[in-house]
Amino acid sequence: MLGFEAVASANSVGVPAVRVAGEDDGELFNWLSGYALRGSNRRVRRQVERMNEYFAAGSRTTSSVGDAGAMATFDRSDELRGARFSGVDLQKARFVGCDLSGVVMRGVEIGAGDIDAPWLSTLRVNGVDVAPYVESELNRRFPGRELRRAEDPAGLREAWAVLEATWARTVERAPAEKVDESVDGEWSFAQTLRHLVLATNTWFGRGIHEQEQPFHPLGLADAGTDSNRDSSLFVDGVPPYEDVLMVRAEHQAMVREYIAQATPEMLQAPRKNPHAPQYPETVLSCLHVILEEEWEHHRYAVRDLDTLLS
Repeated sequence: MLGFEAVASANSVGVPAVRVAGEDDGELFNWLSGYALRGSNRRVRRQVERMNEYFAAGSRTTSSVGDAGAMATFDRSDELRGARFSGVDLQKARFVGCDLSGVVMRGVEIGAGDIDAPWLSTLRVNGVDVAPYVESELNRRFPGRELRRAEDPAGLREAWAVLEATWARTVERAPAEKVDESVDGEWSFAQTLRHLVLATNTWFGRGIHEQEQPFHPLGLADAGTDSNRDSSLFVDGVPPYEDVLMVRAEHQAMVREYIAQATPEMLQAPRKNPHAPQYPETVLSCLHVILEEEWEHHRYAVRDLDTLLS
């Protein structure tokens, strides 16, 4: 069951900041998986996995009492589905990893609101579905993003080439003294690159090549999101940025070289979902996940770099 904690912060004078406390990972995954099985879209299943990761991360949120006042905690035993909030002041509230599907807002003030939903499919604002506009605008802001769902070898080669060039420019833009800084508790720039190493290991190493242990020690995962992954494989602390860049480049080259010799027949070869083997994938769908991960995390990285450099 969903939960969140409300924190009275010093600069919000009694206005709570809300963060998810999460729900049982297995229960959530089973519920979402049942939803995904009712459709045939592999992308829906991947979105389910990503939502599960967000909830898993949120379930480790802890409560405390700060100088500004006591924190009210709503844990996994609280039933908030279908709740009604009338006249409630939720200014500056923060919802992280929450399932807000089907939420209805009427007569609300939402100025300066900020929504980040990588799996956005439908979102109506004043009766208008803005999801297609968001998709189009992201493609405009990040040229080449529209190629991430290419279906043939030539299209994939173009998509990967544009993606690599985009990341190269972004890496060059990131000052070395800022790469380990976090914005609003998000991953730092270096941590984002390390997570993409792990994403490549997961979907390329385990997904496409079906390796039992494909993980590089510098990879970075959301804590507790994969019981099949031995956390002792990964380094603790902050590794040198030069090492991160070297390993990241090696992983980009692995995908580039594979796509360079891919054929239509190879792309349709059956594979298993590396997180949930009961779900079928193909080589192509695994490559699509990698491309999706790359572009989403590039968006996060650019967003936070803009803040760090402003």
